Order: sequence, then structure tokens, then C-alpha cells
Amino acid sequence: MKPKINFVKKIIVAPLNWGLGHAARCVPMIHFLLENNFTPILASDGKALEFLQKEFPNLERLELPSYNISYAKNLKTGLFFQIPKIAKAIQLEKKVIADFVQNNKNVVGIISDNRFGVRNAKIPSVYLTHQITVLSGMLTWLTSKIHQRIIQKFDACWIPDSKENTLSGKLSQTKNKQLNLKYIGVLSRFVKEDVSIKNDILIVLSGIESQRKKLEEKLLSVFKNHPKKVVLIQGKIEENQTQKTIGNITVYNYLLSKELEREINQSEIVICRSGYSSIMDLATLKKNAFFIPTKNQTEQEYLANYLEKMHFAAFSEEKNFSFESLKRVNNYDGLSAKKTTLKKELLRLF
Repeated sequence: MKPKINFVKKIIVAPLNWGLGHAARCVPMIHFLLENNFTPILASDGKALEFLQKEFPNLERLELPSYNISYAKNLKTGLFFQIPKIAKAIQLEKKVIADFVQNNKNVVGIISDNRFGVRNAKIPSVYLTHQITVLSGMLTWLTSKIHQRIIQKFDACWIPDSKENTLSGKLSQTKNKQLNLKYIGVLSRFVKEDVSIKNDILIVLSGIESQRKKLEEKLLSVFKNHPKKVVLIQGKIEENQTQKTIGNITVYNYLLSKELEREINQSEIVICRSGYSSIMDLATLKKNAFFIPTKNQTEQEYLANYLEKMHFAAFSEEKNFSFESLKRVNNYDGLSAKKTTLKKELLRLF
């Protein structure tokens, strides 16, 4: 009798390298795959790939072409002029994926978090996004139609929210019946713990570097002369983790998931951008949040307004933020969401 050979089933997990949000929400997905005897392949570029490597140092990595998206003063106009460069990167990543699948017969699936070219006709390919509707002012109908056509090329689209669109609002709503949508629940790498509050304010920065740095400078100037205990996470993935003190502010360049989970649980108020991954994390940990959306980033501006209207959290434009702004936090209910246990039936596709 021949010995039984275990077939290692690999799944490519590929988040977009746009800040750390896409990579961060792939962390629970990667744990889910590992728990169900799949071997994830970490596929991305830049800081997103570096972050995942630090979280999962023993997993294989696949470097993808960078979209090299730069931040313009007007994001929509800036992205329009970068379309040829992005389209070229998408074609290159299609080739990288095709070659990898061809040379690795044990790759049984793909999970792409907003990377348009990470799919392959030979294996099931899933698109992970909360943004079925892409807001762009008067052109929302067009940008949404283009995005949904891309989604249709995948075998399924997993939406990290409830069917009621509790956190994502109209972003995850559509009348398009041709999309194979599945609402998988709120995705977060964190677990709520009842611990003593040690930090008055936690600032978690992320996003495109020029805007990240600008907000860091603004918040340091606001809080450095106040008696509150403040912790600031710069969101800069570097070779070595660092810590320094500026007045009453403890500054880390970055924290990995378990460390960041601890700091959020121990903090009274969390200040951050209104990126969707941050919203899911804070809702899972049931925190009082104050959002400062990135200017001209329509999705973040919409989410900040939406969550305020739902009476979940306060927000302010960056230019108007002050220490006094934080007093408004007490007028809101705070974010809250049930911790999602991903269902094994999702993996039947593979």
C-alpha cells in the first residue's frame, strides 16, 4: 500500500498597496486559511508586503508590480492621469500571477483585495472589497460601472460587512444582479478585551505618505503641550521598530497586530483616518472614535459623514481639528460590531 501524500493547497492572498488598510484586513483572512489547512501566499508590493511579512514571517511571498499611485491635490484628477500607468501594472500583475500558477500546480485559488489583475481563469478567483459603488461625484455611475465590470471577471466577490451595510453604507450597495456577491461580515484582526484604560488618546496614522506626514505634524502640534497621555502610531513600516517620547506623547513607528490590539483596547479615544479597515477594527473593539478623513478622498469623506449621521462617531476636516474637537466624542454612541467568525463554506469554492 502506497503511503498517503499530503497535498499542500496554496491560496494567493493579494492586497492592494494603498496605505496599510487592505493588508491589515487580509490578516484575519490569512489566519482563517491557515486554520482550515490552506497555505497562503503573500502577494503584494511595497509597505503592504513588508507588513504582511512581519505578521507572517514563515509564509511564502510573491512580489507583484507596483501601481505606484501618487497622491495629487485633487485625488480624482490625479488618478485619472495615472490610468495608463495603473493599466500597465495590471497587465504585468496578470502575467506574474499566470506564471506563478503555471509553475505551482498546488495553487488552488486567489483572494484579491482590490487588485484588478490578480485573477486567473485556471483557478477560482475571489475579489474582496467593500466598495461596489465607487463615489466620484457626477461620475459615480461611470466609476461604479467600470469597477463592477472588473468584479464580474472574478468568480465571487466577498464584501466585509453585514447584509444591512451597517458600516459601509451605500458603498456596498448595488442593483447589479450579475455580481456574485457574498456578505461575509466585518473583518478585523483584533479581539475585544476588558482591560484598564491607560491611554487618554491613541492616534493611529496610515495612508499615502505625504498626507500621513501632514496629519502627523498637525496632531503633534495639537497634543504636545496637553497633559493627556497620548500614544501615536506613525504607520511607517520600517526594518526596526522604534519608540520615542515627544513631550507627553509616546511615538511608535509601527506596531504589529497583537501590540496594536493591546493599545486600542487600553485607549479611551482613538483618532484616525476614516478608512474602512480602521472602521471595522474600531467597531469590533467597540471604541469611541474620532475620524479625520483624507481631503479629496471621496470614500473616506463619505464614511465619516455617514457614521456621524448614524450617530456612531464624530469627525472633523483636518484643517478644522483642535483639542476642543474631541469633546464631541461624548455626543455619539461609539462604534460596535460583532466579531465575525468566517464560515468554512466560503472555502468550498477552492
